[in-house]
Amino acid sequence: MKKNIFQKEEELPELADQADSVTGETGNSAQQRPVGTDSSGVDIINLRGINQVYLETNPPNVVFKDFDLDIKDLPKQGQFITLMGKSGCGKSTLLRYISGLQEPTSGDVFIYGKKRSDKDRIPMVFQQYTSFEWKTVLDNVALPLIIQGVPKNEAREKAMEMIKIVGLEGHEKKWAKYPVLSGGQLQRVAIARNLVVNPQILLMDEPFGALDTITRKQMQIFLRTIFENAKLDPTVIFVTHSESEAVFLSTDIYILGSTPATVKHHLQINLPGKRDNSLRYTTAFTEYVNKLGTMLEELKNK
Repeated sequence: MKKNIFQKEEELPELADQADSVTGETGNSAQQRPVGTDSSGVDIINLRGINQVYLETNPPNVVFKDFDLDIKDLPKQGQFITLMGKSGCGKSTLLRYISGLQEPTSGDVFIYGKKRSDKDRIPMVFQQYTSFEWKTVLDNVALPLIIQGVPKNEAREKAMEMIKIVGLEGHEKKWAKYPVLSGGQLQRVAIARNLVVNPQILLMDEPFGALDTITRKQMQIFLRTIFENAKLDPTVIFVTHSESEAVFLSTDIYILGSTPATVKHHLQINLPGKRDNSLRYTTAFTEYVNKLGTMLEELKNK
């Protein structure tokens, strides 16, 4: 039995009297480091010679042309990578390639040095609420484990432990739909459902885009807290249009140009590992937000 990668070391904010740990079986082997290799010598994700052409338009829409991207595996530390750029530049498409929801017109996707296959399951959280409305919160979170063949009682037990970690204890018997649950709570259900299978890679496509400002900031703190207390070193790949959200969450930000897409900028965010609301009012945070905003404005003017 392996400890969950998002097992807590400390209590999450405002989540009193919750479990200090959660255990679970390892996720799909494609998300685990190759046995017997040093993690510093293996990339997590490699995109090689990616081409994406949509022939339905006239002229054809070329989103990617011979596009390459390498995401390194940093030993003994997690990384939070954010993709930014104009709408339509291919940010969400890159996540779909990695998750297996879409294949490029040509080119290859590698996960830990092995070509991606249909057996690889890399979880993804979307902007839209994706819970099954006819199922309870508990059954939604347990579903991925049941699909993996975990006995129902064991799956529900592990799901309940994850529900405690994401702050939804007391809501487990409610239907996972609005307005029974708020938007923020529904996104916590989605995050719990994806974390319960112990992913080494987690993809998030504008997961907080539909939330109000206050709830969005609360969810940013919640996500950073989960990330900071991970026992292993997960890689989160996140898409957003918000400069302040990107700076608050990220260790690295990649800005994509478009038609066709290229990586125009790579901005490393050297802010404290532990982040809370006070960080937003620091000079360093403001400088990063302004710098990022300038980079994005340059793309709009081209």
